[in-house]
Amino acid sequence: MGFDDLRSILLSERETGKLVQISPDIFDRTHTEIAALLKKVYAIEDPLSDEARALIEETIAIKETMHELFSIRSRKILTLAIMHAEGNYYDREEVKRMLPAEHEMFDRVAAGLEECQGILLNNVKQPVVPPLPAVPYGGESAEDEGDMGYGKDPAAAEDAEPQSPVSSFAPPITPPYMLVRVLQDMDTFMGVDGRSYSLAKGDIVTLPKRNASVLSDRNIVIGITLPS
Repeated sequence: MGFDDLRSILLSERETGKLVQISPDIFDRTHTEIAALLKKVYAIEDPLSDEARALIEETIAIKETMHELFSIRSRKILTLAIMHAEGNYYDREEVKRMLPAEHEMFDRVAAGLEECQGILLNNVKQPVVPPLPAVPYGGESAEDEGDMGYGKDPAAAEDAEPQSPVSSFAPPITPPYMLVRVLQDMDTFMGVDGRSYSLAKGDIVTLPKRNASVLSDRNIVIGITLPS
């Protein structure tokens, strides 16, 4: 999904007050395109070159366009959810144009609104739900600590990996960074991480390692090693 294609979809979404039919994998394809662009940036020897700068600017433009597309569509979906919860008419065809994740958001928001209406407007009493007992990390309850292995294979219990509470989604691609001291003033430039840097003599900053290496070769910065 290139920038021009994504921009065209965004313009269509802007021009109408209704949801536009878009490809279900549009965001996945956009993430793939961003990853491909970043791979090209990392492959360029000089991250301060015009080629690298152009690729980084294209990456930023695609990200901003994707975020704006999500924002516009989300506002439309929230409006539909409110109309649904209030019992007002809305075009059911728009619901069919939602992506699966958007449809789930619509259902959750509408259900939350209806539940809140019941509590505040119709005086519907909610059942009191007792709090769940505290469970230590790893999934074993305190009562089970002295009874580990009951109904289980002890060897399997020892070999089992603890469940991580952290989301399994992969973290965004980020370059390694390096702490440096700036030896002379220089014009603002864009790093391989997509950020803009304005450096002045005497500054101590962290820069993407690839940018720092190039600037160090040009005697513009010097690396700082922290004591262990």
